[in-house]
Amino acid sequence: MIEALIMEFFFELLREAGIRLPRPVGSAVSIVGALVIGQAAIQSQIASPVMVIVVALTGIASFALPQYNMAIALRILRFPLMFLAATFGGLGIMVGFILIYLHLATLRSLGEPYLDSLAPLHVKRLREMIFVLPRKVLVHSPRSKQLHKKSAGRKRSQ
Repeated sequence: MIEALIMEFFFELLREAGIRLPRPVGSAVSIVGALVIGQAAIQSQIASPVMVIVVALTGIASFALPQYNMAIALRILRFPLMFLAATFGGLGIMVGFILIYLHLATLRSLGEPYLDSLAPLHVKRLREMIFVLPRKVLVHSPRSKQLHKKSAGRKRSQ
C-alpha cells in the first residue's frame, strides 16, 4: 500500500509539473522524469518493477478519458479505492464501487436524475445514449416535453 501511494504521489507530481510548464518542455519533463524516477525507485528497491508498470499503466489509461472533469474525478477516487483494496481486498473494491454508484444515483442534473437513462430501462433512451441520432428522432424526457408544450402555448397566445 505504501509503495503504491509513493508511486502514485510521484506520478501525480510529475503530471502537475508537466501541466504547469510550457508545452514543449512540460511533456519532455514528464516523460524523462517518469523514466528517471521509475528507474531510481527500482534500483533503490523503493518500488518493485511490477508496481512501476501498474502505476504507469493506470497513469496512461487516465489520459484515455475524453472529458477532463471525469479524469480528475477518477484521479481523486483512485486513492480511496486503493485504501479500500489494501484494507479489505476485493470486498473493499466492491464496497467502493457500490458507494460510487449510490452517489451517482442520488445526483440530479438539470432537474433530472443523473442515471435516468439507465435506471428505469427504456430501450429507446439506452439507444440514444450509445448512438447519436438526428435531433428530430431523439426521445425527450417528460420534463422537456412539458416545457416545450408551455413555450409553444405562449408563442400561440402572442
